[in-house]
Amino acid sequence: MATTGTLGAEERRAHLTAILERDGQIRLEAAASELDVSAMTVRRDLADLEALGLLRRVRGGAIPTLQPRTFRERTATGAREKALIVEKARTLLPSDGAIAIDASTTAGGMGRRLESGPLTVATNSYDNFLTARQNPDVTAILVGGTAEVRTDSFVGPIACQAAASVLYRRFFLSSAAVDPELGTSEVTLEEAQVKQAFARASDETVLLVASSKLGQRALAVGFGLDDIDLLVTELDPSDPLLNPYRGRVELL
Repeated sequence: MATTGTLGAEERRAHLTAILERDGQIRLEAAASELDVSAMTVRRDLADLEALGLLRRVRGGAIPTLQPRTFRERTATGAREKALIVEKARTLLPSDGAIAIDASTTAGGMGRRLESGPLTVATNSYDNFLTARQNPDVTAILVGGTAEVRTDSFVGPIACQAAASVLYRRFFLSSAAVDPELGTSEVTLEEAQVKQAFARASDETVLLVASSKLGQRALAVGFGLDDIDLLVTELDPSDPLLNPYRGRVELL
């Protein structure tokens, strides 16, 4: 039976795709070690996969292509990072009032950490709505509007109007990409507009994002870093990868 070091090119690329789905990113050296091949071999494979539109190469590895993905597709990636982010951010959940959660799977994890109490949770994601309403002491609100099948979210003017109809203590969101100069960006303009509506009605905006999204840019402008009150990643706040954001936004 072949070991990873003797896999053919097609098998290696399949393995790399599986790593991307599992971890939400591919780190060059770690992937080379896991496949028992050279970093140069992994680079060539990543170039081939990028040409097929299956990923996007970045310094030190690769990340998923920044395209709209369904909730299920997004749930299957980066589970470890998302769990660490949610664990760090759980202390930010208020015991009363209202919070907003966007349609991301990362912010949706906050819904599973809700304690009993008179808390209202609004979201434009049916999946995140179902998670929040499992707590009988929580009032869950599903923002309606136009169903965006590419991202399993609700968007459009009705969604924006409904999102802005409640006053929130905090808005928990994720983002497709975060650039230290331009701030956050999203894969669709409609997603960005609903998030902006939530933020306008919120006392604080908390960005929950995996480090693999840092230094990236997507299609639609979301928020400047000045509009974000707190940036939460899976990294320790002292990690050098966060240096471009240090002093621009509070880190957790």
